[in-house]
Amino acid sequence: LLDWINANCKGEAKPFLPEPYNWKTYPAMNVEFWEKHQQTPLEEAKRLLRESHENVMARIGTFSNDELFAKGAFAWTGSSTLGAYCVSATASHYDWAMKKIKLHIKTSEQQ
Repeated sequence: LLDWINANCKGEAKPFLPEPYNWKTYPAMNVEFWEKHQQTPLEEAKRLLRESHENVMARIGTFSNDELFAKGAFAWTGSSTLGAYCVSATASHYDWAMKKIKLHIKTSEQQ
């Protein structure tokens, strides 16, 4: 999200998903992230998440409500709004992750 926003704000046309991924193949990107961090210690993972969240929230805070939620505010967001991308990459993603973690805890306790 941050790379995409920062590049496009500087006039560098950059797609939201990095090459070679697209909306049909992005699950493979998530697998790549998962594989990359299999050996990341829990405390470091928590630190990375905290830092990432703080950086994203600070960047989101640089935009007005109109810039975030008015369609057409930025040509590089296509038919969506910048805010929709931000919600997807933060709150919606966090909600999804918490459900996965709770399910894992529940199924682990039952074994």
